[in-house]
Amino acid sequence: MASAAEQLAANLNLGVLSKATELKKRIWFTLGALIVYRVGTYIPVPGVDASVMGELLQQHGGGILGMFDMFTGGALGRMTVFALNIMPYISASIIVQLMTAAVPQLESLKKEGESGRKKMNQYTRYLTVVIAMFQSYGIAVGLESMRGAIGPAVIDPGVFFRLSCVVTLVGGTMFLMWVGEQITARGVGNGTSLIIFAGIVANLPHAMANLLELGRTGALSPVFIVAFMVIAVAVIAFIVFMERAQRRIVVQYPKRQVGTRMFGGDSTHMPLKVNTSGVIPPIFASSILLIPATIAGFSSGSGPAWVGWISAELAHGQPLYMAMYAAMIIFFSYFYTAVVFNPQETADNLKKYGGFIPGIRPGSNTADYFDYVLTRLTTVGALYVAAVCLLPEILISRYGVPFYFGGTSLMIIVSVSMDTVTQVQSHLLAHQYEGLIRKARVKGRNR
Repeated sequence: MASAAEQLAANLNLGVLSKATELKKRIWFTLGALIVYRVGTYIPVPGVDASVMGELLQQHGGGILGMFDMFTGGALGRMTVFALNIMPYISASIIVQLMTAAVPQLESLKKEGESGRKKMNQYTRYLTVVIAMFQSYGIAVGLESMRGAIGPAVIDPGVFFRLSCVVTLVGGTMFLMWVGEQITARGVGNGTSLIIFAGIVANLPHAMANLLELGRTGALSPVFIVAFMVIAVAVIAFIVFMERAQRRIVVQYPKRQVGTRMFGGDSTHMPLKVNTSGVIPPIFASSILLIPATIAGFSSGSGPAWVGWISAELAHGQPLYMAMYAAMIIFFSYFYTAVVFNPQETADNLKKYGGFIPGIRPGSNTADYFDYVLTRLTTVGALYVAAVCLLPEILISRYGVPFYFGGTSLMIIVSVSMDTVTQVQSHLLAHQYEGLIRKARVKGRNR
């Protein structure tokens, strides 16, 4: 059965898509939802001067403001209703997931199945509202203190502006959270990931046009641009290879007799990804390291001297920044992997259903073996993520590449694309199986 499924999946082609009505509906729904999201990134928050925001973003684009603006597809720089994007929901999801490993009540709730999952989602939504309110209020207060060369960022500061800004930004975040859930349920792919993916991809044509314009004016040589394109393709291929890389651990199930029939005796495998933590480590590391530089930038040199010293040492391209960035990526890779994969729980589940690893005793020995393998896989995965994320820093500081390349954004683009294609193939595979079943039923009735 497995070989037949693999052969059928290998023979999938786009011609089947014309007959897969359900899949076409899901694709159109996903595209429509993403179009609504992109339209919302151009609806401004009332009372904010967009031209001043554009000027301030150019001044502080290297800080956390620039990183979040990249994820929002320019919505933060234009200060629109989706300025917070879906980032508060992602932060809330990560916090709830981390708390699950520390709070026994949440851990037991996670094991309750569908009812427990619904309660966890409800807690995540509540926490999203709280985080979005704090962030939106901080943005409103910060906007009132910002001033560009052509005037203040806020036309009429005061209590009414703060209230309207909080309501607008929180409402935009909650709407995007609902859109993401609808895409997951009625569309193709993970809705949250696709929203971030759409925001990042929306800026790529503009960045590519800027690069070609620099080549046309002579600021960059044609040889450098060609070499840059080759490096980009090579990095994408490397990310695809590493994201698909996995260690397959053989799991054997013994034969058992029920009455006069024999069951079991099958052999399967348990895949362990090389990069189990995904893009969480670079997001955490970037957020923490860019906070001092952002605070120093908005204080305009009027803050404490030590803040300016730290921001200078932790600026892009500095040796201390690169060392701290790599160290924090490696730390969060181990930390998040330990949260999402429990070797002891996995070993207990295998023992419960009679599974075992050949040559390894069930129970604690199996858990130690999982921990042994996962530690070495995480080491390779952490070094891979650190290398991919340090590449843009080297290109910017040493070779003057004019825009952010690689790192977290490229990993998100590649990972989401691979997941979406996999889901499309799954729907096509299910459609082909349904067609085979219907044909078999028709032949049975004719007989």
